[in-house]
Amino acid sequence: MTVTPGLVCRPSDEIVAREVEGELIIIPLASGIADMEDELFTLNETGRAIWDRLDGNRSLSQIADELTSEYNGERAAIEADVLGLAGELLRRRIVVAVT
Repeated sequence: MTVTPGLVCRPSDEIVAREVEGELIIIPLASGIADMEDELFTLNETGRAIWDRLDGNRSLSQIADELTSEYNGERAAIEADVLGLAGELLRRRIVVAVT
């Protein structure tokens, strides 16, 4: 799947995400989700800010706009981070595209 700014994503029904001691941990419920060596997937602060917005309603571009406003960062760099993480999460089937 091609990851574009207009893409809308949401967490897969095949994962559970929990916060443990301030860190977001994503646990696959089905085999074949994520990498076999990485049964748990964690996100840093930047990844968490993006994850919290992957609600199935906002496009990746809208998420980048919100983060640019919130963090006063460079729009192009933030959008690249959003698209990169979304692509990785899609590849691992941790999120799914909303059609």
